[in-house]
Amino acid sequence: MNTLYLKVINSLIILMLLASCGFQVRGAGDFKFKTLYIQGPKLSLLKNLKKGLRSNSILVVEDKNDAEMYLELISESAEQRILSLSGGGKVREFELFYRMSFRMKNPKDDLWSQTQQIEGRRDFSYDDTQLLAKQFEEERLTDDMREDAVREIERKLSAFKLSTN
Repeated sequence: MNTLYLKVINSLIILMLLASCGFQVRGAGDFKFKTLYIQGPKLSLLKNLKKGLRSNSILVVEDKNDAEMYLELISESAEQRILSLSGGGKVREFELFYRMSFRMKNPKDDLWSQTQQIEGRRDFSYDDTQLLAKQFEEERLTDDMREDAVREIERKLSAFKLSTN
């Protein structure tokens, strides 16, 4: 009985600390539209983007005439650059760089928004003796940058002002 009481007290303290630091669970964005048409090349983040939009109750439509908003995915690129070398000339650190660009449009308007770029950068140490682990780490970091890009696109879409023409 005594340990149950301590667990409840500890749980309440943790909840109070989380509430006092401003922590809140990420909720749905405040989108001013319910349907979206995505055009452009099939970028690697497209699947995650559609999933994120779906979780925000945005329907991605196949026919642009059914959309309240257009999103054009323009390009993406991923690079790996050497950051540092050991005294023997072996790579010790890499920098991963991810960039993607897109633009948005209200179907009622004639003009697209300016092309926007999202960039991500991550550093990681490299070791030849741990090749598979480092390859997995590189993939995880690249996926993480793509997820950041998806969240940024969602933020930009939710902030986009739809004209009332």
